[in-house]
Amino acid sequence: MTVFFITFGCKVNCYETQCLKEEFIKSGFDTADSETEADVIIINSCTVTSASDKKVRQSIHKMRQENKDAVIVLTGCYPQAFRDEAMKITEADIITGTKNRSRIIELVKKHTGSDDQFVEVSEYSSCDRIDSLRCTSYDNKTRAFVKIQDGCNQFCSYCIIPFSRGRIRSKSLEDLTQEVSTLAANGHQEIVLVGINLAFYGSGTSLGLADAVEACCAIEGVKRVRLGSLEPEKITHSDLVRLSGLEQFCPQFHLSLQSGCDKTLAAMNRKYTCSEYEQLVNDIRDVFPDASITTDIMTGFPGETEEDFEESCLFAQRIRFSKINVFPYSVRVGTRAASMPGQITKKVKSQRAARMSEIGTRTEKEFLRSQIGKIVPVLFEKENCTEYHHGYSTNYTLVKIKRTDQTKSLRNKIFYVKIEESMDDYCIGEIQITE
Repeated sequence: MTVFFITFGCKVNCYETQCLKEEFIKSGFDTADSETEADVIIINSCTVTSASDKKVRQSIHKMRQENKDAVIVLTGCYPQAFRDEAMKITEADIITGTKNRSRIIELVKKHTGSDDQFVEVSEYSSCDRIDSLRCTSYDNKTRAFVKIQDGCNQFCSYCIIPFSRGRIRSKSLEDLTQEVSTLAANGHQEIVLVGINLAFYGSGTSLGLADAVEACCAIEGVKRVRLGSLEPEKITHSDLVRLSGLEQFCPQFHLSLQSGCDKTLAAMNRKYTCSEYEQLVNDIRDVFPDASITTDIMTGFPGETEEDFEESCLFAQRIRFSKINVFPYSVRVGTRAASMPGQITKKVKSQRAARMSEIGTRTEKEFLRSQIGKIVPVLFEKENCTEYHHGYSTNYTLVKIKRTDQTKSLRNKIFYVKIEESMDDYCIGEIQITE
């Protein structure tokens, strides 16, 4: 039998899809090149916005039209958070959530020859442990994601994720070390640690995120360790000092801001102030002078006035982010923000998003210009055009160098590159020496 995978959403979902793919292959399945050729189609869903749900439903409808005989499995955050709604999708043969995906293969085998819809979505409890999914390699990828944390206890007023992922839980250092050792042995030089609320790794234990990074850096073959998105309130100055002592650590910090206005942050139920956020940024730049600091900012949150938005814009400019991911607020049924007064019109939300994006474009260009003249190690990835090799520096600057030999590949190799020029969203350089 053949299986085809479709993934929506975050890096954690990408990791979990890769783990599921390996489990299917171990069980004797072959991977299909397209949905039309597959006996089984796995759709790993995201539910961060109502638009995400709509995309998932549209995908399932499309899959069924193109392959009437396939067993379609809907899994992930959407059915976990909205089980009854997901069950109305009659084109899905099997529906599971985020908790019991290890049983998907068993359910697929049971469903063979059946016309019934199988639904297995279990609720989380406070004593749940992190799932047993593990990954050994990533197809044609230089870097490998490793989920070390799952769940969220924060309950931001706009966010449904605590209902789709359960409470905070973490992977043990022993399991992490074993998984990363295998990935490194299979040729992955860069490890990206990811989680739903990554900065809370080890919560409830004596461990913290720096312990996980140190464990990865100690593994033979690991040349780089990078972090996924972080909540700013859990990163301390002592954590930064520990990380600075690790040669493999990549100084790229994605610190989710959401708003540069304290009033809006409080309404969002974010657990920090702008002053605290700015202090963390200053600490990072003191310890890592060439760090890249990226973020997410939401515009048009309920109750956000023009003055509040202006304050957020000024804050974003002051921080000088190397990249800003901008999102207009989207009503998410099941969250407190959905019923808050002061809902902003779609037009105003879009206008504010466009203005914030302009700020992000300017600060990104400024950051890239600041890289000119520096000599940085670049891990090259698969070539995506005939003119350039491309890869990423440790602070996640996209670097391109001209290809002089069309037959030569630099993929999965590290070279020191001198940055000669900056463009809108990448830099151009020349190789100096190999690492």
